[in-house]
Amino acid sequence: MISLVRAAIVLLYPRTPELPGAEDCDLDAFLARYREETTPLIWVGVVLGAVVFHLTPILTVKVPLPAFWLTPKQADRHAHQISSTDSYLLRQAVFLVKLVAGLAWGANPAVRAKFALAPLQQDPDTWRTE
Repeated sequence: MISLVRAAIVLLYPRTPELPGAEDCDLDAFLARYREETTPLIWVGVVLGAVVFHLTPILTVKVPLPAFWLTPKQADRHAHQISSTDSYLLRQAVFLVKLVAGLAWGANPAVRAKFALAPLQQDPDTWRTE
């Protein structure tokens, strides 16, 4: 399931000439940690959001293929259209994936440097009460 979520995140946060993409942000390590630390219900929502994202190009770009098989141009168009669809349920399902993607992307030091932000400090891991 992580690979399905990863594929959706890479398409939602692509690399550009100005900014690194999600794939440049140690996404695999982030997703492994996120999966371990999040609740089962939230993880199910993220996975379902990725499934929705991958199965809906037929609705947005009129191509009967999963999103991970689209061309970069079609994938970009699909990502924009499914994120702004009038269907609240579809939009919110994809938003869950975008939320997780934004956490990984926005914490990356290279991304933060592009916005003149200091790198985040190391997580102290002190909030847990095991």
